[in-house]
Amino acid sequence: MSQELQELRNKIDDADKRLVSLIAERLSLVARVGRVKSRDGVPVYDPAREASMLAKRRAEAEEAGISPDVIEDVLRRIMRESYNGESREDFKCVNPKAGKVVVVGGFGQLGKLFVKLFKSSHYEAEALSRRNWDRAEELLHDAGLVIISVPINSTPDVIAQVSKMIPENAVLADITSVKTGPLETMLRCHKGPVVGLHPLFGPDVQNFAKQLIVCCGGRMPEKYSWVIEQMKIWGANIYNVEAAVHDRAMSVIQGLRHFTTFAYGVNLMSERYDVARLVNLSSPVYRLEIMMVGRLFAQDPSLYAEIIMSSKQNLEVIRRYADAVSKCLKLIEKGDEQKFIELFLETRKYFGDYAQKFMEESRRLLAVSSDSGRRGEEGAGK
Repeated sequence: MSQELQELRNKIDDADKRLVSLIAERLSLVARVGRVKSRDGVPVYDPAREASMLAKRRAEAEEAGISPDVIEDVLRRIMRESYNGESREDFKCVNPKAGKVVVVGGFGQLGKLFVKLFKSSHYEAEALSRRNWDRAEELLHDAGLVIISVPINSTPDVIAQVSKMIPENAVLADITSVKTGPLETMLRCHKGPVVGLHPLFGPDVQNFAKQLIVCCGGRMPEKYSWVIEQMKIWGANIYNVEAAVHDRAMSVIQGLRHFTTFAYGVNLMSERYDVARLVNLSSPVYRLEIMMVGRLFAQDPSLYAEIIMSSKQNLEVIRRYADAVSKCLKLIEKGDEQKFIELFLETRKYFGDYAQKFMEESRRLLAVSSDSGRRGEEGAGK
């Protein structure tokens, strides 16, 4: 190794050390910001501030002759860590007079997260499930908010039971992935405020920062608005939509997507493909795809069985998908390249501007997948 190369590498090491120090300083400042936000009741996630900051840094990077995309990628990774740091702080209590919060199913993974966050916001929060159902009346009789977080097929019965034990002015909410049925059941069984919620993330998240929660209005929104505001304080993005519209979309986003991932994994297993070899030979695109497949099989099978089989609408969507696959297979069997191209272009037209938008956004995901996949292998850092 030449002396010049060694000297340059030493300078790179020094620059890296300064970067580490700067990141540590930034995270320390973020922790202080988190405490101020908690004191002042400011939401963890401020999209306007984030967008403004990224735009400025991109402009500065361009002026410095650095790729703006590189700077944005680095900052987004740092910000993700920053949000985790902020979310460890206590949160402002939006409604100190709300009364007790009871999460039915609060010993499950997602239920535990809600109990934890309400406690961190200084509410009296309790978990209720089969293991302590003998305390149901004691916990529910003076509750101000009751959240149903149980398996989908148990939700109607649990709502019916719980509704008999809670005050009429208590807010009743559910967080299942299907909204029409549970919302109708809550409205029928409970005379007070009702709202349907669907957290669109798994129970493995550390916090609600930048996470999406769907809100389907039920009754007396002015009575449950504090719940929505509290989730915003935690950093959640709230998307309001009608229950029927939500369920139709979830048939594709969850029902069909999880089914196709499940079927793909089953096919790999049936064909006895060597997963390690597939990974070693994979392109960045395929690596990301097989990661998503493997991710599903690392989780609770009963959860995915419930989601996929939660409605007849899901079954109908899956059947139509099977028909579409059959149609595409026939094109391949016939070797009809022209028809394939026509169908491809027709589908591209359906996606419109989103096709190019998704192409650009996916490049970042693929870069991250490629980097993490090659971690530990020989790299080009120096």
